[in-house]
Amino acid sequence: MVRASNVKILILDDDSFMLKLLTRMLAKLGYTSVVTCDNGADALKKIDQTDTCPDLILLDLNMPDMDGIEFVRYLVDRQYHGKLILVSGEDERMLKTAERLVHAHKIPMLGYLLKPVNPEKLSEILQQWEPDSSVTPQQPNNKIYNAADIQSALAHHELVNYYQPKVSVETGDVIGAETLVRWHHPKDGIILPDRFIRIAEENNLINDLTHQVLQQAIAQAKQWHEKGLTLRIGINVSMDNLASLDFQDFVVNLVTENGLPPQKIVLEVTESQLMGIDTRIPLEILTRLRLKRFHLSIDDFGTGHSSLSQLRDIPFNELKIDQGFVHRASEDDTLRAIYDASLAMGKQLGMDVVAEGVEDRNDWELLRQTGCDMAQGNFISKPLLPDDFPRWMEEWQNKVHTELIVAPK
Repeated sequence: MVRASNVKILILDDDSFMLKLLTRMLAKLGYTSVVTCDNGADALKKIDQTDTCPDLILLDLNMPDMDGIEFVRYLVDRQYHGKLILVSGEDERMLKTAERLVHAHKIPMLGYLLKPVNPEKLSEILQQWEPDSSVTPQQPNNKIYNAADIQSALAHHELVNYYQPKVSVETGDVIGAETLVRWHHPKDGIILPDRFIRIAEENNLINDLTHQVLQQAIAQAKQWHEKGLTLRIGINVSMDNLASLDFQDFVVNLVTENGLPPQKIVLEVTESQLMGIDTRIPLEILTRLRLKRFHLSIDDFGTGHSSLSQLRDIPFNELKIDQGFVHRASEDDTLRAIYDASLAMGKQLGMDVVAEGVEDRNDWELLRQTGCDMAQGNFISKPLLPDDFPRWMEEWQNKVHTELIVAPK
């Protein structure tokens, strides 16, 4: 939790009583540097002044003249780097829609509050605020990379695999790990895949990139297997990889040469990528891989528009519920309905079901109560380098036993 005395907070609400009430609640929690505004124009003036620019804004959605949604757009224009808490008397579905919009604008949100505001809920949100949230952030790396940059990264082997564990919800046992590639740029540091995967796809470099990722992942899986750690390794596959029949041979030969059982390799295909394509060659490749006992996973389930036909047509045996339907599903009726339907669908089809984006104990307990098979997310572990895996496994097993996060046998 941040030090309350160091935090500058702005409350924007057209209701004077609410301004006083929230100020009083914050004061009881130790937050005394609080400024209030009853309209968006005045609030923007405060933000434009360096000495009064807030670290946190409590923002009412429904206001005359400038509503909260419009105000967020002005925050984007000003490249606001602080945090945001939405406050509203609207229904929760409206708040969730507003929250998604804020995330789309890449403004960090701590959460939202329903009116009448519950002091305990406000305290809970603020307690989750990480210590570095109140410091001045570094300027974001807005550099745009091109095909030549990607080619150089491939030539110099700057792409490095991280592995995010998947664990059994019932037992806590470590079942596998998803391979997540990062670019260790010599000058710009660690670059996440959303900055370079699309460029690779648009410039016919995705096959070379996927081949390097696969080679690293299979080699790492072999090392783990030789040490007795028989993890099921998941690797993301682009639809561009599935456009050539050669891909199937490459995967099969690579796994065979390393002496790994194909049952321990999971090829993850994002659902949204499957839309609107000629599926004949991908369907042949995926079917032949399943015949050879590779696992196939439909990733980010629920984010595309033809989910049911893909489950019908492609022989997936693992379904990954997208993180957007997992985190906070225990307290959001809409998310819970989508989560329940996805889980039931996977179970009825005899698939292993993995919940992504498990961020806290509440998410984990939902999975336990509903019988989800596997979990993945920061509650369990962030993506790890291979050398960090043994230490994490020891810490995780200790957490399983001491915090009783699985049902006692």
